[in-house]
Amino acid sequence: MQQAPSCNLGRVARQPPHTAFKAGANVYRHVAHARPSVHGQQLCKQSVTAALQHTQLQRAARHVQVNSTAEAVSSGSYTDITKGSPEPLGPSRQGSVTNFAVFSHAATAMSLVLQNTADDSRQEIPMNKSGDVWHVAVDGLPSSSICYALRVSGNGGWETGYRWDKSRLLLDPRAPLVAGRKTWGTREPQEEFQLDKGSQWWGTFDFDSQFDWGSGYSRPQLSLKDLVIYEMSVRCFTASKSSGVDADMRGTYLGVADKVEYLKDLGVNAVELLPVFEYDELELQRWHNPREHMVNVWGYSHMSFMAPMSRFGTPGSGPVQAARDFKEMVRTLHNAGIQVILDVVYNHTAELDDKHPYLISMRGIDNMTCYMVDPSQYVQLINLSGCGNTVNANHPVVKQLIIDSLVHFVEEYHVDGFRFDLASCLCRDGKGHPIAAPPLIREIAKHPVLSKVHLIAEPWDLGMYQVGSFPNWDVWAEWNGKYRDDVRRFIKGDAGLKGAFATRVSGSADLYHTHNRRPYHSINFVTAHDGFSLHDLVSYNVKHNEANGEGNNDGSNDNFSWNCGVEGHTSDGGVLDMRYKQMKNYLTALLMSIGTPMIVMGDEVAISHHGNNNWYGHDTELSHMHWPSQGDERRQGLLRFTSELIRFRKSCPLLNREHFLGPKDITWHEDNWHNPDSRFLAWTLHDTHNTGFGCVYIAFNAHPFEVKVSLPKAPQGRKWCRLMDTNLPTPRDFTPGGIAGVDAVYGVAPYSAIVLVSKQL
Repeated sequence: MQQAPSCNLGRVARQPPHTAFKAGANVYRHVAHARPSVHGQQLCKQSVTAALQHTQLQRAARHVQVNSTAEAVSSGSYTDITKGSPEPLGPSRQGSVTNFAVFSHAATAMSLVLQNTADDSRQEIPMNKSGDVWHVAVDGLPSSSICYALRVSGNGGWETGYRWDKSRLLLDPRAPLVAGRKTWGTREPQEEFQLDKGSQWWGTFDFDSQFDWGSGYSRPQLSLKDLVIYEMSVRCFTASKSSGVDADMRGTYLGVADKVEYLKDLGVNAVELLPVFEYDELELQRWHNPREHMVNVWGYSHMSFMAPMSRFGTPGSGPVQAARDFKEMVRTLHNAGIQVILDVVYNHTAELDDKHPYLISMRGIDNMTCYMVDPSQYVQLINLSGCGNTVNANHPVVKQLIIDSLVHFVEEYHVDGFRFDLASCLCRDGKGHPIAAPPLIREIAKHPVLSKVHLIAEPWDLGMYQVGSFPNWDVWAEWNGKYRDDVRRFIKGDAGLKGAFATRVSGSADLYHTHNRRPYHSINFVTAHDGFSLHDLVSYNVKHNEANGEGNNDGSNDNFSWNCGVEGHTSDGGVLDMRYKQMKNYLTALLMSIGTPMIVMGDEVAISHHGNNNWYGHDTELSHMHWPSQGDERRQGLLRFTSELIRFRKSCPLLNREHFLGPKDITWHEDNWHNPDSRFLAWTLHDTHNTGFGCVYIAFNAHPFEVKVSLPKAPQGRKWCRLMDTNLPTPRDFTPGGIAGVDAVYGVAPYSAIVLVSKQL
């Protein structure tokens, strides 16, 4: 396996429940590319064109200015320096010439800094300005393994809204790869780490590598309505020794690829990866604070929108190999019929706020363009993300950066879709005001490439809650936060929730049956990465976040959880039976609902975060997926139940619906809708399209007592067969194909659910 040098010259928690607010204070939260995206035509084209009309590109060598603290590299490092071109932005290659172009409207000077890791020397080359783009071309540089950064100067101080600091070297926002640290969680000398200021990060590229996707390879073609999504962390999925993955692959892209058979057996057909753009996992250790013991495993703190996280690659190998590993992971998953969705964070970056600024990239290049800023306020950075800053996503320059980032990962890395973190932030103007038709959201929905992949919004931020009303152009899907809250509350036995529960499991037509939206635009979930795991949802009444260092003040207090009688871990068999039954109830509701289901890594095997509902900063057993042993009967039983349930859902055309339910598609066996004390609900889904599948009867009892229910008459020539009953022990709780002999009156046990299917006589 080829190992590339890092350089060579030659949160954080977010759980908005029914409220739209992040919890905690100051929460924290981009590929080898031979043809960087050409889009300079769209960025200040008039000013660039005017400048070029008055300037001929000359191929005359320029004088090289060397930083006073760095040695000069030998004259053989390159053969020529020319003015270069403002198009395309980022690094690009033509023949032996590498062009660098960076947008900055207000900068008064910019230079390109090249680093030679052979002798740690640096060269600093002044860049030229055409319109609002700074550029220079270097002939003779190698086409890979080059590290570069930017030094930027400008006029005006704090009061202008800009954050100039020519002492800092900055990362090109369009660098296709990021170099700096090769080993997860371990600082290295080349970072030049400084307390408070943080680490130094370098852009790099690889114009040579060609990844072989294979002659028989193809991307899985799956509609959103057919997906069962598995939300997961690359790091936490295989970091534990219990994963059985070789030590040098744990917590990596290749670790995910190694567990593809597990994912196939589980039955999921899409993975939604927590952020995998480059970020600094040690950002919380940058200054002295109550959380400096933490390591960010979630990754909601991008420093780049273009580069994959290099430390999820083969340990110590650097960004070029990490890009190959990422593609290997995608290829392996695709070959298994599993799509790849990325959780992307375009609403804020790792550069934080003005109290603890982390000057890495856009902040020092053009703060007023890249972020929402109000210089008239004492706190100038508008913070609608809860993470110190908000990206000015609808500015034309930033919008194009985001579009190009998305296209880059679709075309270069073959990803199948995106989930947009705090997507309501992307629906605002430069001062944070809501926009009814956000240019970015609209352009993504209309884009010839992006409109053909899955687009999922987390439809809230600190000031807006847009569940059911996110600007969508009949393309965007949404995380349905109302589904989570209503399902949690009904199943744990809250009063007055039956009508809301019925609305959610039948497709949330109140939210999504508008224009040409479909039921699958509702991404249904009971749990997500931020918040309680499924096990903890039935094991804790309150959060236990003491390990986070904030006095248990971070994380959401609105969990709608029930501990089944004992707070936390217990050996009480009766309590454990109830907890596992409740977990099966939640999974049944999720996978029997109309809409697109999403389950979370480890819920199928009852992993616990010990009551911590904001576990973003723990690279320990608290966050790692603990894989069950063969002798762990309860957890293995839950895994079997979940996989059988997923298999049934994927086979059932009554659930994987293209259109909303009509009156002939469903019968509610209910005449007690308005009784707030009623906690029993049953319904039948009818095979109105004559698929031959039969009808499905579903009932939930959230009472603490048994409910005897008279079953509806089965369709002519058919009989009811019990598919599952969550009150029964494994393996009787789920019988593939169904078991015959169901009585006309069925006793639905306390806190349990049943599913019956009609089979031919």
